[in-house]
Amino acid sequence: MRVKQVNVELVKTALKALKIGTKSTIANATGLSVATCGNILNELLGRGEVIETDLEESSGGRPAKRFIYNANYAYIACIYVSNEGGTYRVVYAIANLTGEIIERNSSEAESINYEAIDKLIENLTGKYANIKAVGIGIPGIVHKGLIGAGDIEELVDIPLAARLKAKYNLQITVENDVNLTAYGFCQKQRYEEDKTVAVVMFPEGNCSGAGIVIDGRIIRGNTSFAGEVSYLPLNYSQEEQIRQTKNPDVFFSLMVKTIISIIAVINPAIIAVTGGLTRLDTRLDTMEGIARSCEAIIPREHMPQIIIKENMQEDCIHGLISITLESMACDIQLIEKRL
Repeated sequence: MRVKQVNVELVKTALKALKIGTKSTIANATGLSVATCGNILNELLGRGEVIETDLEESSGGRPAKRFIYNANYAYIACIYVSNEGGTYRVVYAIANLTGEIIERNSSEAESINYEAIDKLIENLTGKYANIKAVGIGIPGIVHKGLIGAGDIEELVDIPLAARLKAKYNLQITVENDVNLTAYGFCQKQRYEEDKTVAVVMFPEGNCSGAGIVIDGRIIRGNTSFAGEVSYLPLNYSQEEQIRQTKNPDVFFSLMVKTIISIIAVINPAIIAVTGGLTRLDTRLDTMEGIARSCEAIIPREHMPQIIIKENMQEDCIHGLISITLESMACDIQLIEKRL
């Protein structure tokens, strides 16, 4: 059964990449036999996930049937909630199975809790009956389905995914927002999979956090605590770190120490620095401001490329769409190893 699921995913992935394909071209792309591809295509055709289009131009023999993937066979709902400086915001996007956004909205909210997210999903699934999966990005630690410490207190200790899945019977994925940002950033930049990348977020009024991607995978650690850089021994409690965001000299020093720590631990090729605090200090206007300070500690040959991005919400949404689409595939991840 598991092998069949993998083969179905291979065929779907190949057809999405090819845009239009025959049994033979899909077989060449997947390494599966023509007969296996034919059986899978018939199955997908039967449930409307694949559409048969015009015949291939004949080269003397019987023209082959051609197929395209029906990207609108199902939709996903992606919801990103945030709290920066006490301002709550909800962003949602409806996307099809190739990640194309069908509808998107962003609005401020008085508060964000389970009931607010539940109500939004109820509205979206009422409007789009073919939603098959929901992805939710939250500013907090997510471990085994339970939300731990984070920027939205109303969501702490809430088993968000389990409760929503029980109610809607949909695939529900809940992920840390900085992890999503790092994942989306890597995919949008089309970095090589073996590149190590970190995104460090310094929001206004909340603790900093980092997302790490190595070999194309989000690094979550043993208890999904990886990247919680506000717990580094910076000589300031988390509460004091937040208070010191009003003191440019102190928080610039905290930023540099945080970035140096990341460099020393994972030796990334690229670090993207983002968040509201990057707009408050002229020393952060260029990457040289941070790089010069880091180079006082880190040997130059080990320094990563440092990028300042004031707003990475698009990267977060891109990562959320990718993670949600991946959640719909079977839980075996196929990796192409470059030789």
